[in-house]
Amino acid sequence: MRASARLSLAPISDADMAIYQRVLPDRSLLLDALEMIPWDQIEEQLQTYYSPSSEGQPEYSPVRLLKLEFLCHLYHMGRERAIERARCDLHWKYFLGLPISASLPDHSTLCRFRKRLGVEGFSEVFDWLVGVAREEGLISDRLRLKDATHIYADIAVPTSLGLFAQLRQRMLSKIAQFDPAAAESFDVDVQRMRQRCDGGSPEDRLAARVEMVQDLLSWIGQQEQPPSTSDQDTAKQKHWQAMQAIGEVAEKILFDLANPQAGDKTLSVVDPEARRGKHGEFYDGYLLDVMMDAESELVTAVEVLPANGDEAADAVWLVESEEQAQGNDIEQLSIDGIGFNGEVLHNLTDAAGLNMEVFTPPREFNTSEGFDSSQFELVEQGMRVKCPAGEVSGRAGRKADKPNTRYYVFSHRKCAGCPLLSDCHPNFNPSGRSGRRVSKNDYEAQYAKARQVSQTEAYAEVRRKHPAIERKLNEFVRHQGTRRTKHRGRARVKIEQLMTALSINIKRMVKLLQGHYAPRAQRGLN
Repeated sequence: MRASARLSLAPISDADMAIYQRVLPDRSLLLDALEMIPWDQIEEQLQTYYSPSSEGQPEYSPVRLLKLEFLCHLYHMGRERAIERARCDLHWKYFLGLPISASLPDHSTLCRFRKRLGVEGFSEVFDWLVGVAREEGLISDRLRLKDATHIYADIAVPTSLGLFAQLRQRMLSKIAQFDPAAAESFDVDVQRMRQRCDGGSPEDRLAARVEMVQDLLSWIGQQEQPPSTSDQDTAKQKHWQAMQAIGEVAEKILFDLANPQAGDKTLSVVDPEARRGKHGEFYDGYLLDVMMDAESELVTAVEVLPANGDEAADAVWLVESEEQAQGNDIEQLSIDGIGFNGEVLHNLTDAAGLNMEVFTPPREFNTSEGFDSSQFELVEQGMRVKCPAGEVSGRAGRKADKPNTRYYVFSHRKCAGCPLLSDCHPNFNPSGRSGRRVSKNDYEAQYAKARQVSQTEAYAEVRRKHPAIERKLNEFVRHQGTRRTKHRGRARVKIEQLMTALSINIKRMVKLLQGHYAPRAQRGLN
């Protein structure tokens, strides 16, 4: 057994406790967090991510590893730097529950811990802390505030030539792990391609690189999954899986090249999940979406989307995520103008679903001059509309780019002889082929309700509280330094934001609970 493992599992001696009592302050954030947060409650839940086998060396306590992760995010430090500080900082060692002479794990242990838990495990940890806050009576179910901000990806976006060069090299490295001989053969083809394209136009060089990627992808697709009857076979199977993963990235990049108008373009092989989006200005990366209890200002739900993700629809996911984890029923939600979306309003306010009251700034849609579409009555189960003059339109139609809107067209003959024509359709063309066109949104009732709510005093009061979520996002990206992520891949970025939210919540909980907890005259560890 390693000495460091023995020391990390050893209890704190009376001699060490005497030293701790002399050097530690009466009160600090870490000491209060140790006292007020029931860390031992999460131990059993974390153990489910470990093998039940007793073989091998004893693992480090997962709660201590979680505390180390917490320290990394609380003080905005890398793992190596945080562990180095914990080795010589008695304040940190006491928080971790370690004897003074105890060694700390290598930073790779924290990497394995993060990989072991994954997004699911860290989401459970975050939800556990929110549950603790609920048990302490800090969180109510009356009102949630929701907003999002941008996160820059840790990438340099290459040109098309550079992207295919990145892709080719990444594919070759994965092939080399699976079949070194095949990789050597492809390396020869790459050298020939470079000689052939030397001095050529950018278009010719790009075409050659695309052809090379297609050849690599074709070879990858022909490889069958190896069995996993031995350790060697298991390793080869992992290499096969990695090769298939990069093959999927290659397929997506080739699709993007062939369909430039499709959107959702892959920007980099280094982080193939990062996207280009607009949040004020265009940027490359991810979207951090956060929901917060308005009264306690504790974060209750976190999601990370690609930069071009659907922020409006994510409001529904955030609410459902919290209610599923906590078993509660949120009454109200305040969201910015992105929430003035018919489908989202329906999903949030539907009495048979989430049944919430939503506060969102309304906006007016561009409509035709003349009578408003609300003055046209739906008839024949919505398949036609009747105008104020009593005429009936043709049957409803839809457009692919606007699936929630029905379009109705009146015949030219009916409009030409209508006594209300000048008021209904002032732009009527006597030589045209059709008359008035009317559009009806499937969610007009939800839009009307949202506009009605926006005129109430309750709406004004809630909107005065809404800037609190913007300040909370500022704490994420500025005070905690997450504006530019240090990780690649949506899952890793979400883990980073979940732990940042956990750190922010613990700081807030300590502040809220300080009136209920008095400093202990003599400290001890559970």
